[in-house]
Amino acid sequence: YEGYAPHGIALMVETATNNVVRTVANVRMHFNKHSGHFGASGSVAFLFQRMGVFRLSPEGLNLEELELELIDHGLEDLGEGVGEKGEKQVVIRCTLNHFGQLQNAIEAKGLTPISADSEYIAPNLLELPEDKATEVLKLVDALEQDEDVQKVFHNLA
Repeated sequence: YEGYAPHGIALMVETATNNVVRTVANVRMHFNKHSGHFGASGSVAFLFQRMGVFRLSPEGLNLEELELELIDHGLEDLGEGVGEKGEKQVVIRCTLNHFGQLQNAIEAKGLTPISADSEYIAPNLLELPEDKATEVLKLVDALEQDEDVQKVFHNLA
């Protein structure tokens, strides 16, 4: 599902459900309750790029060497990030059509990813003052608490 949070922040909401009617109603309710706008299919998708994302533990990795080795296998971006518990991670991104090729290259190096998934990445992020960003994050949190929502992606910096 797609839509806009307050202050023009684009949202992509991934769901998994056995009751589509309930899920649509719940997602729409969250958008309305938090001053967002539930959008039609395609209304914000053009602002995101679907990418394959691998997360690795940084211990013992030479990032420059790893980047050079994986670039021929579809690597688009390699950087550092943090996990849900604040632990450091190496984040590797590729276009979705190179996902399998990059996964094989990572496994051939003897590395085991913490996670391998696809994500909607917004190349252009919008910055908001803290009070306005908090309004957006309230909507994101409400959506994430819904039992049918798997992930919420946004273009908030």
